[in-house]
Amino acid sequence: MHPQSQMDDRLPSRPSGVLILGGAHGTLALARSFGARKVPVWLVSNDTPLPGFSRYVQRTMTWPGPDDPGAVAFLLDLAKVHGLGGFLLIAGGDPEVRFVSQSIDRLSAAFDVVLPPWEQLKWVCEKPLLYRRAGEVGLAVPLTYAISSPEQAEAAELRFPVILKPNMGGRSRFARAKAVLTNDKAAFLTAYAWAAEEIGGDNVVVQEMIPGGGEGQFSYAALWNEGAPVAEFTARRARQYPVDFGYTSTFVEVVDEPRLIEAARRLLGSIAHHGLVEVEFKRDARDGSMKVLDVNPRPWTWFGLGAAAGVDLGAMLWAIKSGQTVKTTSARPATSWMYLVRDMVAAGQLISSGRLAKRAYFRSFTKVRAWATFQANDPVPGLIDVPLTAWRVLTRRMLSAILTGKCLGRRREGASSTAAQTDRRDH
Repeated sequence: MHPQSQMDDRLPSRPSGVLILGGAHGTLALARSFGARKVPVWLVSNDTPLPGFSRYVQRTMTWPGPDDPGAVAFLLDLAKVHGLGGFLLIAGGDPEVRFVSQSIDRLSAAFDVVLPPWEQLKWVCEKPLLYRRAGEVGLAVPLTYAISSPEQAEAAELRFPVILKPNMGGRSRFARAKAVLTNDKAAFLTAYAWAAEEIGGDNVVVQEMIPGGGEGQFSYAALWNEGAPVAEFTARRARQYPVDFGYTSTFVEVVDEPRLIEAARRLLGSIAHHGLVEVEFKRDARDGSMKVLDVNPRPWTWFGLGAAAGVDLGAMLWAIKSGQTVKTTSARPATSWMYLVRDMVAAGQLISSGRLAKRAYFRSFTKVRAWATFQANDPVPGLIDVPLTAWRVLTRRMLSAILTGKCLGRRREGASSTAAQTDRRDH
């Protein structure tokens, strides 16, 4: 049963506004899409304040967050007190996705929830289940190691480099890092111990690093309604930060990749998806296959590219929910999106390593039709994002330094204790 059919009969058949929970750049772009159509947008968040600075967000409120035991009661009370009954409810971040999907029965009494129930959605949100389902529908996935404890990590025979990822995004430091690259066993064991302490060993995914940088990473972006695609297009993550495995996209362009559409339809159709979605793939240069990496059933970082390319997924979602006819269009090729502050860093690294020509970098600006935060008629988020980005980069560098220090310490301990360990074994 889909969310719409679970709604209280007393709610209006057509929404009068939108409530977005959490998120950052994707939420900002979605709010602008709704706001440009005079749709009231409310934001409830315990994370980054960035989207709340948009002129298109009518009201911003803080809350205890999606993991709080009173989260459902908070939202139901909010709807009752402020007359938000029938509002579209959209999860803007990964923790919010899990919470909303798992609480769909109760939340649907007040909101039109734009997600499928968790029993369906978990098959693309939790990475072990995602890779299992992808294999079942005939899609390629990266080599993933079955490791769920320190003992298994110690005994594992790995082909380096390997990446550690969270089972699903969240608020922990490890989840925010998204991926940790390790190049040898000592670094891996240190990173695994830290990650397991943060989110539990069962929730740490250990995976091969597919060769290549952002130039080999592609995405399928779409709006689905009750198990079928309404609008869809494909894009390439031409540059990202960090350059070899991305914490975030920095330069994304529309490309034509029909096989991604067919692959994503098989995967999403298997769960009867409902709502916004991005499916990430990476081309493996070793065999040319497109391997499924991740699924984001929420507005993603470069969400604003769709509207710039003529496929405004937010506007289409509102049209469907308002009973209007949606005209499907194709995304304009070579249209690009840029996260300027981070892209300058990524491009600098690529240029210095000889992987990007300066002329090609400056030429890429001619294709940009959407920016991560800047918009002429909504300038404040663009100004606010600069210090926020500086803070994120600083904290990530601090985290990297901590992990490196722990790894070096572990190596020194291992070297100094070898004889003692030998003596204990002999006795």
